[in-house]
Amino acid sequence: MNNEQIILPRVLVLAFGCLASVSALGQAKTDSDEQLVLEVTASRLVRDLYETPAAVSVVDAPDIQEGQQRLQLDESLSTVPGLFFQNRYNFAQNLRLSTRGFGARAPFGIRGIRIQVDGIPYTLPDGQSQIDAIDLDSAQRIEVIRGPASVQYGNAAGGVIDITTALGDELPEGGRLRLDGASDEYRKAAVQTNGVSGDTSGIATLSWLTVDGHREQSEAEKGIFNTRVGHELAPGRRVITTVNLLHNPKSEDPGGLTLAQAEADPTQATALAKGLDSSQTVNQQTLGVRFEDAVALPGRVTVDTFYTHRDFAQQLPFPGASRVAYDRHFYGVSSQYQQNSFPGGLPLTWVTGLDLHHQSDDRRRYSVSIDGDITGQTQAENQSATNTAVFGQGDLALTDALNLSLGARFDHLRLAIDDERRVDGDDSGSRTFREWSGVAGISYQWAARQQVYATVGTAFESPTFTEFANPAGGGFNPAVEPQQALNREIGMRGLLGEGVSYELALFSIRVEDEILPYNVGDQTFYENAGETRRDGLELGLGWDISYAWRITSALTLADYELKEFTDEQGNNANGNEIPGLPGTLWVNELEWRDVGGRFAALEWQYVGEFYAENSNQTRVPDYWLVGVRAGDSLRVADQTLNLYAGIRNLLDEDYFSNVRINANANRPVAERGYFEPGPGRTVYAGLEWVF
Repeated sequence: MNNEQIILPRVLVLAFGCLASVSALGQAKTDSDEQLVLEVTASRLVRDLYETPAAVSVVDAPDIQEGQQRLQLDESLSTVPGLFFQNRYNFAQNLRLSTRGFGARAPFGIRGIRIQVDGIPYTLPDGQSQIDAIDLDSAQRIEVIRGPASVQYGNAAGGVIDITTALGDELPEGGRLRLDGASDEYRKAAVQTNGVSGDTSGIATLSWLTVDGHREQSEAEKGIFNTRVGHELAPGRRVITTVNLLHNPKSEDPGGLTLAQAEADPTQATALAKGLDSSQTVNQQTLGVRFEDAVALPGRVTVDTFYTHRDFAQQLPFPGASRVAYDRHFYGVSSQYQQNSFPGGLPLTWVTGLDLHHQSDDRRRYSVSIDGDITGQTQAENQSATNTAVFGQGDLALTDALNLSLGARFDHLRLAIDDERRVDGDDSGSRTFREWSGVAGISYQWAARQQVYATVGTAFESPTFTEFANPAGGGFNPAVEPQQALNREIGMRGLLGEGVSYELALFSIRVEDEILPYNVGDQTFYENAGETRRDGLELGLGWDISYAWRITSALTLADYELKEFTDEQGNNANGNEIPGLPGTLWVNELEWRDVGGRFAALEWQYVGEFYAENSNQTRVPDYWLVGVRAGDSLRVADQTLNLYAGIRNLLDEDYFSNVRINANANRPVAERGYFEPGPGRTVYAGLEWVF
């Protein structure tokens, strides 16, 4: 029996015992107690958090921005239970995020989790997401739903991350200039201005980042421009226009090291990465228009339209068919209508809507020699994906304390390839999936701001175009099908006494036809891996010890297991752990602040061990990371100067910030380039002038 199998039952007993012991305190509070109503919107059905039968976390602007570099989402979401981040420092691969086992298989980017910003999807119809254009300098709120979210969003079995950036009338009029510096030649500048004129408000943010990186061949340059303009057409009716521009002229990729290489020199890049100058360039432009109307009909109408163009080119860190490029057009409309009704005299809040999204990629791939010379073209095709979906969900208040939630969604997803290079045959083709998803939940508020809930839901996750790659060459791999998940969850949340908040979720997920990667040479392909089992606990605690002091803790204990699966060597892998997923995650943060604007925070986190491949031959060691940050504010007349600084990896721990799952798994274990070492102790500091 391993440590996690011993720890998990004890934590369950401890968690429920603690909650039971303080239940009298929670019951002592009455409905007349004044409590802030915290609404959540990421579920599409706008409702009070304590009426939501799901694991939901909300992060607001101070936690996103205060003393942070605003480099990646993990800074803002580190204390959300159940989230595991990798690849913070390789801009060519970008941040990898997983929750409850979903998203772990992605070699780069994010799979299985819906990402959206200001109502604009950053997740494509085929299920992959890129988040390099997210502007954390503008972010005001992030909502995270863990668990079955497919009723709301379809092709996303793991959950939803919904980011809202500021509007011009939500901040004091004026501007701010921010300058950052850090180890490894990190430099960032950001300027923001906002204002209101009559019924129109606007805000614009421009940032530019450069960094040499803590390894060879890891330089990056990136600029983001984000603006939102809102206009009130009439009371209760407005239109909001969003423009987001990304210019990423260089993000180098140092490649994955073998264990021996990482131990010898963790700052080195692979010889091939340096010789081929592996890197990527990206230019992306996004336009979104939202229309909101709360007066024309009894309920509220929201319509989001968007268009994204992305121009991408990348040299991968190995020779062969390793130079890729695409020109992407992604556009669509999402509409929804929410209303309150009273069937049979019972309050019913319901929402219904329609999504229509289309993705079109003109893709090219070239063969490259070991010297970096292009020796031929291996791919020229158009990949298109069209998703049409209808959904509906409702919350019925059976009593003042008991709510029943039901929802369903139907997705029609068509993926097609039009082969434009037919010298080796025509690989054109298409796949069509028709998928139903459903969710049922019950929520009971047994005292004021005390909730217990249970939810069961189904979800699907289709292979992306990348995951449809055919090892036999060209077109779709006919052996790969969408994976299907059955999610079960029970949870509690509430406020205890004057300053303690808690959230507890127990989940059990069964996935059929799990999609996992394997390698042929240096190229990654995907297959359905039979079944997987994911069981776990997520516990979040917050304690306002006093006005000045607060402690936050997030613990995740989970067991992720392969079932009915044969590994890359043809061995029976039944009972092996799903690679890339630690069974234990624990993050704690102690914060201090005073009325004058001074603050300090100490964060420590533990990441448990996990495996790098399906065969479980390579164990990735566990590690602790400690960080501190602090700041102060100086106010002169109507202007403010904010100063801040921080240290990451304070104890200079050796660890791997990313593991390339199943990379080179056909080679001997000692020759597999799984590992991307994280940086040692790094220091950052900055100032922000608010005027």
